[in-house]
Amino acid sequence: MTEKEKMLLGEIYNANYDKELIEERVRVKDLCFEYNNLKPSEINEKAKLLKRILGETKEKFWIEQPFMCDYGYNIEIGENFYANHNLMILDGNKVKFGDNVVIGAGSIVTKDIPSNVVAVGNPCRIIKEI
Repeated sequence: MTEKEKMLLGEIYNANYDKELIEERVRVKDLCFEYNNLKPSEINEKAKLLKRILGETKEKFWIEQPFMCDYGYNIEIGENFYANHNLMILDGNKVKFGDNVVIGAGSIVTKDIPSNVVAVGNPCRIIKEI
């Protein structure tokens, strides 16, 4: 079993010496660097780059700069997703955001949060439905 297969199964894996995982991380870090260095007015270019970085998106979404992730292809975001500045997603496995999910600033999300809720804190927990 490859290190990537172990990673995607949620098992212990070593990403530091696996050529495929290293190349994938470098690729997305370059894309994130490019995204983070676009001018705020370059809205179309930023949207195109986000679609290249992320695994799956809906139509209405936005991530403010700077943004970082490990692989990108494991991230799926729903409709009306918005992330403010300094979003970091450690996506060694699938990370899925549903439609209309509100996560408070500074929250550490360690488990699934359903759509249409407000969740905050460390660890992140639901405080109300919307």
